[in-house]
Amino acid sequence: QVQLVESGGGLVQPGGSLRLSCAASGRTFSSYAMGWFRQAPGKEREFVAAISRRGGSTDYADSVKGRFTISRDNAKNTLYLQMNSLKPEDTAVYYCAADPRLRVRVGERLDEYDYWGQGTQVTVSS
Repeated sequence: QVQLVESGGGLVQPGGSLRLSCAASGRTFSSYAMGWFRQAPGKEREFVAAISRRGGSTDYADSVKGRFTISRDNAKNTLYLQMNSLKPEDTAVYYCAADPRLRVRVGERLDEYDYWGQGTQVTVSS
């Protein structure tokens, strides 16, 4: 089992940047593929980005491609999401999640992830 704690959210103006972090504890961090998801008010939780166990494979939602970058540091047990050129529609609670299964590709579905953090709020507004 792994415990996940997100940080780094906040209020930022359109066009600005934020870096989210997700600190993992418990079972070996490198045993998990990791993902970022987000949930805006009144909407379903949606996929943002995912990364394989060693970081060699990544995947992004079309809405964030070219603006967001997912990365991980297995030595520090930490997952990151660098968010640039932020838009008001990026406003949401952002969650990190861990997938313990070995897959051909990193997961995009919520049900592929077993462990979730509590979320961190990102608000993009002028």
